Amino acid sequence: GQKEAKNNIKQAEKERSQKKEFKESPQEKKVKLEEKTEIQFFKSEGFGTTVHAGPGVRRIAREFRVNLTKIKGTGQKDRILKEDVQEYVRQQLKIAEKGGGEGLPLFPHAPRIDFSKFGAIEQKPLSKIKKATGVNLTRNWMTVPHVTQFGEADISELEAFRKSQKAYAEKNKVRLTPLVFIIKAVVNASLDPSGEYLILKKYFHIGVAVDTPEGLVVPVIRDADKKGLFELAKEVSEMSEKARTNGLTLNDIQGGCFSISSLGGIGGTGFTPIINTSEVAIL
Repeated sequence: GQKEAKNNIKQAEKERSQKKEFKESPQEKKVKLEEKTEIQFFKSEGFGTTVHAGPGVRRIAREFRVNLTKIKGTGQKDRILKEDVQEYVRQQLKIAEKGGGEGLPLFPHAPRIDFSKFGAIEQKPLSKIKKATGVNLTRNWMTVPHVTQFGEADISELEAFRKSQKAYAEKNKVRLTPLVFIIKAVVNASLDPSGEYLILKKYFHIGVAVDTPEGLVVPVIRDADKKGLFELAKEVSEMSEKARTNGLTLNDIQGGCFSISSLGGIGGTGFTPIINTSEVAIL
C-alpha cells in the first residue's frame, strides 16, 4: 500500500511540473489574438451574424471573393475550415460552367490605384446604364464561350441596289443603311441553360446595339423576318432615337434572339463584340 501511495504522489508531482513548464509561445499568443480580432472585426458580416474562421481561411476567402456567411463550417462549433472554402469554390465553378450561379464573385477585383498620385484627375459618376452594362457584359464574357469568325463578302450588287433606292427612302423619310439588309439576313437559336437541348425559336427578334450618352443599349426589332426593308429602316431609326432620349421601355430591350453591333461609323476592319446572354450570337 505504501508503494502504491508513493507512486501516486510521484505521478501527481510530475503532472504539476508539466503544467508549470507549459507556456504559450509568443507565436501561439499572436495567432490567438489575431483570430479573436478577426472574429470581432467581421462580427457584423452577414446581417449581424458572427463568422467563425481563422485568418488563413479568411485570406483564402478574400482571394476568391467568397462570402463566408454563405458557407456552413464543418469544424468544431461550426468553425469554417479551409476545406469548406475550397469545396464551396468547386461547387460554384460547377454552377458557373452550367451558366448559372454567382459566377463573378469567384474572381478577385483589380487592385485599387490612386491615380491622383501621378497628376490631376477628374471623377465622373457612371450612369445606371453604364453600371448595368459593365456587370452584364463581364458576366457574359466569363460564362459564354466566345468564338469569332471573320469573313469577307462581295456586296457590290447589294450596295448598288441600296443606292438606287436612296431617293425613294428620302421621300419616305427613312435611311436605308446596310444594317437593314443585315437584319434581314440573320437567323437564330438558343442553348437551354441545362445544356441538354437547343431552343429553336419560331420568331425573329433582332437586337441592334445603340451607343448613347448614357451608355450602350440594345433595343429589339421584333418579327424582323415579316417586315420589309423600309419598314425595318423606319423602326431602326425610331428605336435609335428612343434609345438616345431615354425613351425605351423594358419591353423594347427584351426578347432578342440575335444582336448586331456596327462600328462602321468609326472605321476598322473587324472587332469581337460580347454575346448578349441568352442570345445565340452577335454579328
